[in-house]
Amino acid sequence: MRSAQSEVVRARWVLPIAEPPVEDGFVEIDNGRIVSVGPWTERGTLDRTVTNLGDAVLMPGLVNAHTHLELSWMAGRVPPKSAMDEWIRELMTVRRIGHEGGPEAISKAAVDAAIAMVESGTVLVGDISNTLITPGLIAASGLRGVVFHELIGFAATDPERIVREAGHRLEEHRTLPLELGVVAHAPYSVSADLIGAIARAPRTTPLAIHLGESAEEMEFIATGQGPIRRTLEHLGVWNDAWPVPGCDPAEYVDRLGYLQPGTLVVHGVHFGPAAIGRLKDRGAVLVSCPRSNRWVGSGAPPLAAYYRAGVPVAFGTDSLASAPTLNLFDELAEARRIAPEVPASLLVDSATRRGAVALGLGAEYGTIEPGKRAALIAVRLRGPSGRFGETDVPASAETSVEEYLVSGNVRAPQDVRLIRPR
Repeated sequence: MRSAQSEVVRARWVLPIAEPPVEDGFVEIDNGRIVSVGPWTERGTLDRTVTNLGDAVLMPGLVNAHTHLELSWMAGRVPPKSAMDEWIRELMTVRRIGHEGGPEAISKAAVDAAIAMVESGTVLVGDISNTLITPGLIAASGLRGVVFHELIGFAATDPERIVREAGHRLEEHRTLPLELGVVAHAPYSVSADLIGAIARAPRTTPLAIHLGESAEEMEFIATGQGPIRRTLEHLGVWNDAWPVPGCDPAEYVDRLGYLQPGTLVVHGVHFGPAAIGRLKDRGAVLVSCPRSNRWVGSGAPPLAAYYRAGVPVAFGTDSLASAPTLNLFDELAEARRIAPEVPASLLVDSATRRGAVALGLGAEYGTIEPGKRAALIAVRLRGPSGRFGETDVPASAETSVEEYLVSGNVRAPQDVRLIRPR
């Protein structure tokens, strides 16, 4: 028995992700949940409201598995650099000066960024927050996902207390429709003891960490020297008792118990076969942010190597301090540019199903399947003239739909519509 909220959405293409694309397909929705999906010719008797999207792709909403909404006010304030240590120094300067408009302006920038994410097709987010100004505004925007309360402290003492206090801060936000967890920033900004304490703490969300992002990080973890050490010394937080790991960052955090099944390894730009194999063996997930990597001068991630090795891949945009937009379609286009050998279907899978699973929300989001939430978007197809309805997508070849989506054709927000069930 269908409720009064039951409806049917029809589109030229339905992209379930878990199954091949369906030409002239439909999705039946009831009370915000998917009831059925399939070809229009197999719909049976439908006595409910039908919304025909016409020349559009109906697909799961996108998953931005890594961003920093609280840094949105820095948009345009930290220009691209040729090396990451240069970018970090300028970021720290800008952050120290702060926004001339104060906390209200910082919050407004985060609100505007969250709304822009929704308008460009994102439904789930993995947001990194040091200040915890973002949980409420994320929930109010309609986004769902995980807020990772990120800890920094290379010279931290009493790590168990630090983790415990971070957990207490999260309790203020437990009534929100979001998941919350405590994570470490990076192996060069968090002490070994604090990384270990975070890894051991009880949790309901994945761990996450920036790892293998730059050549400077690789040098520091291997030798204890280089620009990162000089920065720590300049800041007065260098810890003489820190034992130089003498290995790559993946092995280092693995020794500390942080590389667990489901750990989100953000960036992984400078990892070779050994580190990638370690991630695969531990069941970790790569969250790639290729536009940010280019912006900060850290290089391009070896995406094809991760896919070949069987490491699950999700995508994030990072923050507006290191990316021009928080539009995941733009991120997919960059991924396509740097890894043309990776099938478009895998890239789209990473931006939907893999992202949802990475955030621990794959049972509810990421695919169009009966029982899941109807967190769907419609992407209008454009032709060479730019007019709606003149499509470049052939009526056959299952991969052509995904190819369209990752090749820079989607000009969000004008080409993207959030499907809001009645």
